[in-house]
Amino acid sequence: MVHELQNGRENPDGADQGFIASYFPELLDKPLFHPPPNGTKLDGTYRLPLGYQMDASYYYLKLRWSIPCGPNSVITFPGAPWLKPWYWWAWPVLPLGLQWHEKRLQTIGYGTDVAVILIQSTIYLGIIVMTRLAKPSLSKLCYRRSDKSITLVQNILKLVALWSILAAYITPFFIIPPTIHPMLGWPLYFLGALALCLVAINAFLLPMLPVLMPWFDGVVRALCVFGYAFCAAPFLWTSMTRIMAGLQVSLEREGTKNGEIIEN
Repeated sequence: MVHELQNGRENPDGADQGFIASYFPELLDKPLFHPPPNGTKLDGTYRLPLGYQMDASYYYLKLRWSIPCGPNSVITFPGAPWLKPWYWWAWPVLPLGLQWHEKRLQTIGYGTDVAVILIQSTIYLGIIVMTRLAKPSLSKLCYRRSDKSITLVQNILKLVALWSILAAYITPFFIIPPTIHPMLGWPLYFLGALALCLVAINAFLLPMLPVLMPWFDGVVRALCVFGYAFCAAPFLWTSMTRIMAGLQVSLEREGTKNGEIIEN
């Protein structure tokens, strides 16, 4: 078989199934293999039943297979690399991730990843404490100049604020160990997003509820991922509108206060 692969044997579908089918075309005419209950061996050539290697899409469509399988049964996950059950963000959309993590817990464990989780959790908690103790102010960024310069500064601050909120929700996703258990990965993500959102709220004097709406949205999505998909867009649009309005009010308030101080 290795020699045939090196010589470029004709393969109907370009995958391992097509290669095996072309190498053993007579297998389609062989009876299915069902191991005897007494553990004895069977003579002859047999074809494995579907349960010995099942595509994940078929497994999910059938919820649980009802085909007898041996101890070496395999579920394959062809498709996008980011949609694999061993990634923490794949659960609860891909429930088989929990079974995969059960096997990992029994083999290599989570020693290295847990240390990273503890460090990140400590950093996020420290950020939350610091933002609660800090006194926010936009006074240094609002100068009483011409209306044109004030508008330019306000537009720049709006852009920076929006990018800060976006980074608050994206950054924790990339620094969490990808193969950590979902029960640890999702809480750490929500904690990290909360901590970084509080930094943006404190720095730009934004209303808390609209900024944290995607955070609450994520919690709800984790609890009822399918039902919430129909109402996500209106909440996110309302959140974006209130963030912009809140930032505009904060900038105008600070600009008016600085103008009164200069006049006096």
